[in-house]
Amino acid sequence: MPCRLGDAIAELDRLLKPGRFRDYCPNGLHVPGRAEVAKIATGVSASAELFERAATERADLLIVHHGIFWGSGPAAIDAPMKRRLKLLFDADMSLAAYHLPLDAHPEVGNNALIAHALAADRLQPFALHEGEPIGFIARFPGDGLDAGALFARVAELTNRTPLVFDSGPERVHGVAIVSGAGADYLADAVAAGADAFLTGEPAERVMTEAREAHIHFVAAGHYATETFGVKRLGEHLSERFDVEHVFIDVPNPV
Repeated sequence: MPCRLGDAIAELDRLLKPGRFRDYCPNGLHVPGRAEVAKIATGVSASAELFERAATERADLLIVHHGIFWGSGPAAIDAPMKRRLKLLFDADMSLAAYHLPLDAHPEVGNNALIAHALAADRLQPFALHEGEPIGFIARFPGDGLDAGALFARVAELTNRTPLVFDSGPERVHGVAIVSGAGADYLADAVAAGADAFLTGEPAERVMTEAREAHIHFVAAGHYATETFGVKRLGEHLSERFDVEHVFIDVPNPV
């Protein structure tokens, strides 16, 4: 049986508590569509291609990590935005987006899921954004993990070869994780005593910073590190409301 759109959004808001975050974008429902939801699609970033594929899947609700509105909310509508909105309107499909709340969540968030997938545990909140932690430092059991094995696990998890500045110790005991564009938190990882820092995108300065601080820096892809949370959100709603879910992969090399 379909669930109501309002119930699905209320469940996401209850789970993620977006009001705690001062984000770069609005979190929650961006565009309302049909009042009832029988099928949910998820994807990382709002785009015309994703909208077209979700419409082909006959999704009633599309949930993304990167929505169509940034800043305080809607601005002037240009031609690309008009096309995106028209695709949603024509399909009568709802769009919801959750950004930092989805990075930060200890169960369904990108960073926690990455930590568990790497077989790390004992997660500690890390990387404060406007007073709220959005990442985690996780520990490998026993005497830690060989650095090369960590890099291999990251490659297997993301299905791509990460950019690695191999500047830390041979054994990694603690890894700091901030998915996406988290390079600014490298200094925080060093201060926290992490042996490795995992994020999505590098910044030009981080090679030197990592070498001088003797920490491994691993950039595994902005897109690749942010597929986990939104997919898990779709699975959560599917389990909660007994509706269909499909994750739509629109790969991005960045």
